[in-house]
Amino acid sequence: MLLQHIRDIKDPEHPYSLEELKVITEDAIEVDDKQSYVRVTFTPTVEHCSMATVIGLCLRVKLMRSLPPRYKVDIRVAPGSHASEAAGFSLSLSLSDLLNKQLNDKESVAAALENPNLVDMVDECLAPSLL
Repeated sequence: MLLQHIRDIKDPEHPYSLEELKVITEDAIEVDDKQSYVRVTFTPTVEHCSMATVIGLCLRVKLMRSLPPRYKVDIRVAPGSHASEAAGFSLSLSLSDLLNKQLNDKESVAAALENPNLVDMVDECLAPSLL
């Protein structure tokens, strides 16, 4: 069950997990073991969530650390859940499409993980909660 790996990721702006905030759900996770493919579709807490990229990066990093390297991981923002889609932008690529592209581009992810402040934020979101 893939949700076990990501359920405790903390939201960067709230003291709750992504699962508690319903940012991730079991229904939004697809796993194809034969094709070594995983897709996680997340729903930001608000339409104009400025932390959607960080949340997606946290999901990607956690799965990269948890799954065998043979898996291709696809991280997506749920359709209609981000302000750019809800506002009906008529760009050739919506801002959500650009976010999805950025979250799944190896070079963009690698560049993000070279930023020490961003890495600190991701590590804080992935750190186990102390009860």
